[in-house]
Amino acid sequence: MGGEDTSGRERDGLAAQRERMLDLLRQHVRDERVIDAMASVPRERFVPDELRRAAYDDRALPIGEGQTISQPLMVAMMLEALGLKAGDRVLDIGTGSGYQAAVLSRLVREVVTVERIGELLRRAMDKLAELGCANVRGHLAGAVLGRPEDAPYDAIVVAAGAPHVPRVLIEQLAAGGRLVLPVGSLRSQELVRVTNTSHGVQLERLGACAFVPLIGSEAWPDAYEGEASGRYKVR
Repeated sequence: MGGEDTSGRERDGLAAQRERMLDLLRQHVRDERVIDAMASVPRERFVPDELRRAAYDDRALPIGEGQTISQPLMVAMMLEALGLKAGDRVLDIGTGSGYQAAVLSRLVREVVTVERIGELLRRAMDKLAELGCANVRGHLAGAVLGRPEDAPYDAIVVAAGAPHVPRVLIEQLAAGGRLVLPVGSLRSQELVRVTNTSHGVQLERLGACAFVPLIGSEAWPDAYEGEASGRYKVR
């Protein structure tokens, strides 16, 4: 009985924390589809057991391998900025815990997610399968940023900071496609939305943020040598 009572108290506590998280999201995010999707995904399933009680705190949490699960508000803001439609195909760069891919799976037709750390990808795909996210396909990241062999995408979201907007990702966007990613230095970035319009690339600044570094061609090297200028440009 004691174990059942403890389990029940934990469920009730997590439910209350989830409602507080959703209340916070509603203060900043107008897209109800995004909020509903985040309400349907149990974030506690994507954090280490010892951090379950902090799963709905509005902060990034460590998930191992030097990586983090992004704060809920940042996830919601990035997904809202993508302007997602139910029929979209989305590329999720930086699978991490799999949480963002799970939320995306509730919002779009297909999610392609890539991760450079094999153990994180394995764990994430196991959790996504357990939650019935059948429209998510996971891949180890290759030598080229993104997943060009499956392009074009209606939207691309990057859960890691880049020194500039990578041209190779813009080339993977469909006409009218949107790319949202953090751009700046290793210590701080600004969220940027890139839209592939018929008149060329349109860039918009969306606010300050801080993410782990994006590693690869057109991004940061493994050694993280040097720092970016933080200028918003396409190379």
